[in-house]
Amino acid sequence: MAFKDIRQANAEYETWLRAELDGDIVEADLARKHDKMSEAPFPFLRATYWRWAETIPTICPDLCDAAEVLAVGDIHLENFGVWRDVDGRLVWGVNEFDEATEMPYVLDLVRLATSAALARKRRDLAVEEISAAILDGYAAGLEEPNPFAIDEEHAWLRALVVVSEEERSRFWEKLDKLKAPKEPPPEPYRDVLKAAMPEPEIAIVFHPRTAGAGSLGRPRWVGFGEWRGGRVVREAKALVPSAWVRATGRDSARLRCKEIAFGVYRAPDPWYDVIGTIVVRRLSPNSRKLEVKDMHDEILRPRMLRAMGYDLANTHLGTGTRKAAVAADLAGRPRGWLGKATEAAADFVRAEYDAWCEG
Repeated sequence: MAFKDIRQANAEYETWLRAELDGDIVEADLARKHDKMSEAPFPFLRATYWRWAETIPTICPDLCDAAEVLAVGDIHLENFGVWRDVDGRLVWGVNEFDEATEMPYVLDLVRLATSAALARKRRDLAVEEISAAILDGYAAGLEEPNPFAIDEEHAWLRALVVVSEEERSRFWEKLDKLKAPKEPPPEPYRDVLKAAMPEPEIAIVFHPRTAGAGSLGRPRWVGFGEWRGGRVVREAKALVPSAWVRATGRDSARLRCKEIAFGVYRAPDPWYDVIGTIVVRRLSPNSRKLEVKDMHDEILRPRMLRAMGYDLANTHLGTGTRKAAVAADLAGRPRGWLGKATEAAADFVRAEYDAWCEG
C-alpha cells in the first residue's frame, strides 16, 4: 500500500484549493493549519479530510461497495454541537457539512470511530467498545430516526452543553480580540452577512476570523451588529467542492451542505444558509461545537458515542429513501467489521502524522 508522501500530497491539495478559491486564500491560516497538523494525530485527522478521502478506499477496500447516502464526509468528535431551532429549542447534533456528498455510509462510521480512537487516552475505551457504542446508536437511529431536541429530553446531554457565565464571557472576549481588517471583505461576503442579520438596516462591523482545522486557509468573515439591546453575530466562510469529489473524480461540483443540514430528521439551525459558494451561520454562546479538550471524559463515554451514532443515522436518512438499503447492508456486515476498519485507519493516520512531523 503505497501513497504519495504526505507533504507532496498536501502541496498538491493546496494547489487545488487555491484554484478553487481563485487565489483568494489566507496564507497565514494555512501556516496555522500546518502547525495544527503537527500537534497530535487527532488534530491531524481533523485538518486533513482531503487525505482521508484519497486514501480510505485503499486502506479499507471492502467498504467501498456499501450503500451510498448523502453523507457528512468530514465527521469526527468535534463535528457535533448545539444550536437553537426555529422554535427556540436547544438542539444537539452534527453541525458542520462542508464536505457533504454522496458516498458509502460506512465511511462516516469509520471516520467517527477513528477520531475517537485517536483522541482517546490510555485508560479510555478500547476500539471495540468505541465501535460497539457508535454502531448501537446508529442501528437505533435507523430504526427510529429523531432529532435531539434537548430542552425536555436527554437531561444528561443538556447538562453537558449548558453555557456557564464564565463560558459566555469567554465567548465574547474571544470575539472582541478579532483584529480590524486591512481591507473590507469582498462584496459577496458583505452581502451574505448583511442578508443574514435579523433586519436589513443593521449597521455591521466586519472582521476576518481564524477558526476550525480542515477549513483553515479559506476566507472566513464575521459581521457584528447591534440589534434591540445586544450584539448579533454572523459568520461567512468560503466553500469548495467536497474533497471526496476531488479524490474520486466524480463529475459533480454541486454543494450539498444545506440539503443535508435541513434533512427531515433534523431540527436545523434556521440561521444556517448556503448562498452561492459561501456558508453563513449564527455565532452565539448557545451555538457552539463540542471540544475534546474541554470535555474529553464525557465525549469518550459510551452514551455520547451512542448519541453520535444515532444522530449520524438521522443525518443519513434525512435526504432520501436509503433506509432499507443501509439497514440491509449493515445487517450483512461481519462481526467486528467497524473495529477492524477503525484500527487500520487509525494506524494509517498515526503513520501519516509521524511522517508529517518528521518532514
